[in-house]
Amino acid sequence: MTGPGTTQSAVSRGQQARAGRTRSVRLAAARALPLFARGSGGTRPAFSADTLRALRARHGGAPVLVRGLSGAVLVLLDRQELRQFYDAEPGGAPPPSPPGTGGARSCGAVRGIIAEEARYLTAAATLDLARARRTVARAARRIVLGDGAAAGEEQLTGLLGRLRRRGRERAGAAEGHTLLGRAGAYADRGDQVLRAMDSIPATLLRTLLLLAAHPAEQDAAAAEAAGHEARGELPRLRACVRECLRLYPAVPDLIRITCAETEWRGVRHPPGTTVLLPAHFHQRDPEHVPAAHVFVPGRWKTPGADEDIRMAPFGHGPGRCPGDRLGLLVTTALCAEVLRRRRITATRPVLDPPGPLPPALDPRGIRLTLTRR
Repeated sequence: MTGPGTTQSAVSRGQQARAGRTRSVRLAAARALPLFARGSGGTRPAFSADTLRALRARHGGAPVLVRGLSGAVLVLLDRQELRQFYDAEPGGAPPPSPPGTGGARSCGAVRGIIAEEARYLTAAATLDLARARRTVARAARRIVLGDGAAAGEEQLTGLLGRLRRRGRERAGAAEGHTLLGRAGAYADRGDQVLRAMDSIPATLLRTLLLLAAHPAEQDAAAAEAAGHEARGELPRLRACVRECLRLYPAVPDLIRITCAETEWRGVRHPPGTTVLLPAHFHQRDPEHVPAAHVFVPGRWKTPGADEDIRMAPFGHGPGRCPGDRLGLLVTTALCAEVLRRRRITATRPVLDPPGPLPPALDPRGIRLTLTRR
């Protein structure tokens, strides 16, 4: 669920909508709505925080129906709608994965693969997105296909991407020993696993960048990684990854398409209504989240933090990301392997820890320097 996002910062006043309770806001440019229709919020939020705050103030926090050339989207602006959104059964969503890592490998086996593949991450003096992507792709092939799939099968990963776009019909008709047939089996067995790992390189770089900007937190996480190497228990580092995802979620805008008529603040909307929850906005809302723009991993170690409706890096309820366990496990393990071997400093960008963190961090622009501990 990746792709370029567009911030829509200009909206007109709109007209009176159903029952006089919500308003329709016509976009000055309609590039966001086709993206919503594909089910992806992109790597950047569709609306700026300033736009959403202005809409919330204007409409008293009530949901706002945003109309564009591709249709309408109901945008949820107040936290009192969050529970209703998360509790709704997502139409057309895949069933949740079983406990563990999506059925691909045991946690111990995954950690072993990560420990081996992470050596490539620390083999050079710098770390960037290209190196992180290559490491995660090799690890993903091993997790899904087995240990013999790490090298020489980049073509297989490319075929899987095309299969996602065109469907699996041709692959299903191909013989199993052919490359296309193997890619079809790969898609069927490992699609959820690979989707869970799509966003890991970006989250890995952002987490390490945040740790580079907070040396005390980096030292504590490195000490934890060194002391728990055998057991893989890394609660502090897992909290760092979760905090990174709160600040920079892989999917900043969550989508539901309703299966039945729903009511939001007394206004009824028909089946098939597209409902948008700007998760990034709510997770960084200073009116409801303490230190909303600051890196505070300790918030995730408080009781009940994983169920806090204000913070949802993986969502909540029936629509919770089915690959959350695997994604968190792999990202935490990769961070731990880097920290065991190297100290991290940021070449670019350089963050200002005391001040508010920037609203977005493009992983393509992150470059980290690694030195021996």
